[in-house]
Amino acid sequence: MNQDKGVFIYQKEQIQPIGSSLYQEHLKLTTHIADFAGYLMPLWYSSISAEHRAVRESAGLFDCTHMGVLGIAGPEAAGFLNTVCTNDVSTISTGRAQYSYILDAAGNVLDDIIIYRIEEERFMVVVNAANEEKIKAYLNGLIKNEVVLDVNHPDRKLEHKPEIRDMKDLNNEDCRVDIALQGPASLNVLNGIIIDKKVFETVSNLKPFRLVQTEVQDVDCIISRTGYTGSSIGFELFVRPQKAAQLWNLLLEKGGRYGLVPCGLGARDSLRIEAGLPLYGHELAGPFVISPFEAGYGWAVKLDKDFFVGKAPMKRKSQTYDMEVIRIELPGAKGIRPVRQNDGVLDNKGVCIGWVLSSATIEAKQIALVYVQRGSVEEDTNVGIYYLARSQRQVQEGKKKNIKKGENADADITGKGVSRFEKF
Repeated sequence: MNQDKGVFIYQKEQIQPIGSSLYQEHLKLTTHIADFAGYLMPLWYSSISAEHRAVRESAGLFDCTHMGVLGIAGPEAAGFLNTVCTNDVSTISTGRAQYSYILDAAGNVLDDIIIYRIEEERFMVVVNAANEEKIKAYLNGLIKNEVVLDVNHPDRKLEHKPEIRDMKDLNNEDCRVDIALQGPASLNVLNGIIIDKKVFETVSNLKPFRLVQTEVQDVDCIISRTGYTGSSIGFELFVRPQKAAQLWNLLLEKGGRYGLVPCGLGARDSLRIEAGLPLYGHELAGPFVISPFEAGYGWAVKLDKDFFVGKAPMKRKSQTYDMEVIRIELPGAKGIRPVRQNDGVLDNKGVCIGWVLSSATIEAKQIALVYVQRGSVEEDTNVGIYYLARSQRQVQEGKKKNIKKGENADADITGKGVSRFEKF
């Protein structure tokens, strides 16, 4: 870490990918498995488009057991989280969850997270699988006073030092992994497996970002009304790793009548792009060092708090940022070349105003999340896309390998701006 500037640098070890808690179950259903964030995960079972459609029309089941799950407990837990997270943890009551960010002292986004308050002094924090080891190292560094809290006051020490546990560790009494059930039929699926009708009534009345700890048949489960698909109805079920396969198979067995299907990483990505949700490394942080304000999530950064790590640089960013993430819609019928990451985004004069971050083909259209000059694209504003060269032959034919902001180019395909987020 650059102690003077407060930049936390973590060198990730290169390790052999391992199977998730549900790996053996995936092998029974698909051969389309690949390394993702150090885990062997399913890309799809039937097809990305079919699984995407199932989530929008009925329900889909996702293996999220690769996600990092940390337990923060004790009387110091709330104070600690309020110091290291951008949102106001003091406003989370028991049985609720909150979206937030972890920054380093330089204001760099280390991860976006969801904080679940299970009990008054017991929290569960879910982090991205690709960032799990980094976040564990960072939080432990804070506890040990090895990480700078405030570059303006380098002697500042952490006031609250709670117990931090890896909740995926089987040696922990209350270990947990995540299975996501998403889509309009999700509640029907849960009704088919929750025997106690009082429990089902509680679950059916959960509002977004609320949770309940209960049992689903003989499986101890934390059920939360959260997800990463944009579905207005969806749940995440946190169970002990030893019970994950049992719950996975139970859900698929009982949910088939409601159209429930297993879904892989491909549909997970296309669904979150369609909804406008960011992925760390693409619409957040990454090559462009995108901040929460640029990503459209400034509401999760509470600058009125007395202090949180990275507050001062994040406040400056909130006052000076001139780029933003927006969502655009483009033609995507068969035969139309898909847009790709880093393709140029052009205004109606053919001037490059930004770049594509992520894109997905959904039926006869493409949805892309792009990083453009702030205020340059509103809803229904026409935009063009310049395809970068995909081969050396195209370079020889005059196609650019990259395009800079302000450069002129001819659009290869045109579309329009749409709302930043969409619910389904």
